[in-house]
Amino acid sequence: MKLQDKTTSLEQAVARIRDGATVLVGGFGVPGTPFTLLQELRRQGQKNLTLVKNDANETGMGVDHLLRSGQVRKLVVTHIGLNANAIALMNSGGIEVEFCAQGILAERIRAGGAGLPAFLTDIGIGTELAQGKRTVDLDGRSLLVETAIRADAALIHAASADGFGNLTYAATARNFNAAMAMAADVVIAETETLAPLGSLAPDAVHTPGVFVDHVVALPALTEEYGVVRR
Repeated sequence: MKLQDKTTSLEQAVARIRDGATVLVGGFGVPGTPFTLLQELRRQGQKNLTLVKNDANETGMGVDHLLRSGQVRKLVVTHIGLNANAIALMNSGGIEVEFCAQGILAERIRAGGAGLPAFLTDIGIGTELAQGKRTVDLDGRSLLVETAIRADAALIHAASADGFGNLTYAATARNFNAAMAMAADVVIAETETLAPLGSLAPDAVHTPGVFVDHVVALPALTEEYGVVRR
């Protein structure tokens, strides 16, 4: 059986995202962040987006381009402390921000990819992170109900990929990308290197191609990727 070639132009892939979409964005700071896909999303101008990411990047990078262009309605993040613009927008009411403990955010995404509606945890009990959330009593313990996260689309960055969408991540760039690739209806991966089908060693594949819808080959890495030059 011949495997499907999922290589797509940058413009066509990002055009799959519609106004009002919830979008998972890989990355932990710079490593693993799909800067080129985010720049194209800014260029195309989709509005009222909910972005789910570990952080809001730094001012003038990544997610911040979408914040400055007014395309973001809500951020679901673990912190925004490196982005003064995101902090100002939150304080002025320009965007809604939902904070999650880092491990909880990762588990909410993993649960979404596994088809679970929610999970129970005692993390956050008695803190601001628990405000407005449902609690249940289990064996005398008060637990928070954390809902799973699934999204309309996921934007992720891979070090290498083949045309079918088998992906390999480099070092800490693995972070949220692998979980996010399982928790979205449309998965778009940008890759530094596009390898021939069958050339990636099976043990090196972190995300199997069955989870990926579009592969975009990067012609080069822009300055935003500079921190992870190898």
